[in-house]
Amino acid sequence: MEKEKQRSAASVRAVEIGVAAVVFLFGAVVVFDSHRVGARWGDDGPQAGYFPFYVGLLICLSSAAVLASALRNTALAAESFVSREELKMILTVLVPTVVYVALIAFLGFYVASTIYIAYFMWRLGKYAWVKIAPISIGVSVAFFLIFEIWFAVPLPKGPLEAALGLN
Repeated sequence: MEKEKQRSAASVRAVEIGVAAVVFLFGAVVVFDSHRVGARWGDDGPQAGYFPFYVGLLICLSSAAVLASALRNTALAAESFVSREELKMILTVLVPTVVYVALIAFLGFYVASTIYIAYFMWRLGKYAWVKIAPISIGVSVAFFLIFEIWFAVPLPKGPLEAALGLN
């Protein structure tokens, strides 16, 4: 299917407006917080928020310019940024990744990684569990050996590691 024949999930204009708004909010937070900690030039030099204040101000001005440009250019509304099929493909990776990151807090890095790898092998790779189990567990064991033992970099652990005395 050609992109033009697919139904659009979002126009270029909508995405530019959305991104400009989010970036503007980020810049506004930087400006506000910099002002809170001090964004003036003191007797002994610049205060802690002096430079971040102006960086935040530049971010706000730049995003306002992008927003104004997107609002003026109505031709961008007809141009598709992403089709519905492409968005579905993106979400098949994005949603499980967000769940994986959330699971790290509850299950720890190694168990969450095992589940994450197993899910993708099963869902997208269509592998049999005979291959999924040893590979997903083996990769997590390799991660544990590399990070915890060889490099001595502790990663978040969950109840399984606690039960095995690996905390």
